[in-house]
Amino acid sequence: MFRLSRITLSLLCAGLGISLVGLWYYKVLSAPSPAPPVDQYKVVAWNDLGMHCYNRDFQDLGVLPPYNTLWAQVIQVGDPPQVITTGITVTYVFTDNTYSVGKSNFWTYANGLFGVALPDNIGLKGNGLAGLMEARGDHFIVEGIPLTEFRDSAPFVPYPYQLATIVVLDKVSSLELARAVVVAPVSTEMHCDTCHDDYGRAAPDIATGRVGSNILTLHDREAGTTLMASRPVLCANCHASNALGLMGDPDLPNLSNAMHEQHNGEVPNTLNGCYNCHPGPQTRCLRDVMSQRGMTCIDCHGPMGTVAQNANPWLNEPRCDNVACHGSGFAQNHALYRFSTGHGGLYCESCHDSTHAIAPSTQANDAIKFMALQGGPGPLRSCTVCHATQPHGAGPHGMLPPAIFLPLIAK
Repeated sequence: MFRLSRITLSLLCAGLGISLVGLWYYKVLSAPSPAPPVDQYKVVAWNDLGMHCYNRDFQDLGVLPPYNTLWAQVIQVGDPPQVITTGITVTYVFTDNTYSVGKSNFWTYANGLFGVALPDNIGLKGNGLAGLMEARGDHFIVEGIPLTEFRDSAPFVPYPYQLATIVVLDKVSSLELARAVVVAPVSTEMHCDTCHDDYGRAAPDIATGRVGSNILTLHDREAGTTLMASRPVLCANCHASNALGLMGDPDLPNLSNAMHEQHNGEVPNTLNGCYNCHPGPQTRCLRDVMSQRGMTCIDCHGPMGTVAQNANPWLNEPRCDNVACHGSGFAQNHALYRFSTGHGGLYCESCHDSTHAIAPSTQANDAIKFMALQGGPGPLRSCTVCHATQPHGAGPHGMLPPAIFLPLIAK
């Protein structure tokens, strides 16, 4: 998600101006906007992952920081349509999640964990909860948004499917060209307390008063470490994490391998077993169309013992074009689905949505952007969202003309 070598530079670019920019965009996006040129531009936007997790409490240890990422592609409607990145500005804002300090204690311990003194409500990439998305190649992106699962309107009630508003503006006139409301999923529902609570199943004789310090006490006992004297502890400082871009100690297993191996045999190889650590059962982060057809985490990733043997987790993951799955009809041009592109240069996630949230999702918020574009839930399948007139012949993946699907969308 980030590399420490970039953090200092990012923060220098942030400074106090970030908060002022955020307030400016909040004011602009809250005000009535000029009517956009009808159907000339469309924006497709998505979160890179089906769920971003972060620790609820950082005073003892940190597994993942608040760190969300949004992508967007802007399409100029035509025959053919074109993906554009010049002459426009793309902004993002969370209208009901404008601050994070007080909703998380991450900023109190960020320096101890990551060695950086962060301004309030600024994340590890120098971004806040409103601002500009960066043009990068064929898309726009904002990384490391320090988003929490708590809305301003209900700061004590978890709301994992947060909503961001993406707005495309003409760079010269500031006229609004397009907008989208997109889910930025985030949760702290990682139930370490199931086994690591005071006198818990993992260590019936350990009771420090906090789950984090119970875990560190047990780690010190079993591995001969002195983590309790080094708090707060960033797990990835020792156990490499591709998610964080940290190399760790080469003599130790990476964090994913260590976690899955340690819990192999302790946690059942079922969806509810996975939800002992991954956001569930309240959040239910696996919400995609495949899960609605009876598939679980194990169908794609394998059981705990298999996941524990993945030599390159996060960068070596299940593929859509696996011969046992969709095959060549859904060929990926990148090792990872989230970085793969297809029809017209659009990212797979732009039409099908994020990993673990492949449309149609069980969550109503995931459907908002599709409803605005085509009048029905995802995936995006109406050709005239992007094409000025109905094209002839089969579309991506050999899809039939949309007239066959329109009755389904209308329902």
